[in-house]
Amino acid sequence: MKTTIVQTDIIWGKPKENVLRLAKVIDGLTEVDLIVLPEMFTTGFVTSPKGFAESPDCDSLQWMKRIAAQKDCAVAGSIAIQEGCDKFFNRFYFVKPDGDVVIYDKKHLFTFGGEDKTFTAGSERVTVEWRGVRILLQICYDLRFPCFSRNRLRTETGKPDYDMILYVASWPTVRIGVWKTLLRARAIENQCYVAGVNRVGTDPYCEYSGGSALIDPYGVTLASCSDSVEGTAVADIDIDSLNRFRAKFPVLNDADILCTDPK
Repeated sequence: MKTTIVQTDIIWGKPKENVLRLAKVIDGLTEVDLIVLPEMFTTGFVTSPKGFAESPDCDSLQWMKRIAAQKDCAVAGSIAIQEGCDKFFNRFYFVKPDGDVVIYDKKHLFTFGGEDKTFTAGSERVTVEWRGVRILLQICYDLRFPCFSRNRLRTETGKPDYDMILYVASWPTVRIGVWKTLLRARAIENQCYVAGVNRVGTDPYCEYSGGSALIDPYGVTLASCSDSVEGTAVADIDIDSLNRFRAKFPVLNDADILCTDPK
């Protein structure tokens, strides 16, 4: 499964402008199965979402659906969403070319930045199957909580719950070393591929330098974007290779009971 990550700057609070800029980048992509965009790619990371958040069936989601259909691929990324008068979610959309949409609402809200004061946390972890790959959806701060993302053997099949994790983020430069370290840790400990997609540029509160990368189950970087500049990176998710590694070194069979329940 050919995966493209898009590391982009984000214009503060301007969904239409951000979508237009991304459309130009995506238009040039060929032979892609999955496109992954950063956290809150339409507005930048907002903790005071009134006036910024979009509706659940927003124009940005419709754009994701059109791109998925045109490119015959899945498109993934998070958007600040408002439901009703005053309920907000940091919502991960995974959009398939047939119009099917899988939703994950961010569970670990960033209390240090006040996200918990205005957003509602999700309660379930979410996986989606796409072109033979089982994918776990995660957002930014989720990266710091390994038990929530812990891979486990499914009771009904005896196979791991997922093959790949997507982390979409607005992770600031001041903590970029943590981002790069934990992405590799999650790949190694869960014996899976990881796609970490972070933004670049600045907003009214932080500076961002990217560090977006596709990482294999050994913790080796398959492809990455250059720091502090916009760009894309592409890698192939090789399930046959992953299955051979898991069969040769079945580390997930010995997982701690403490981390088997992600809820």
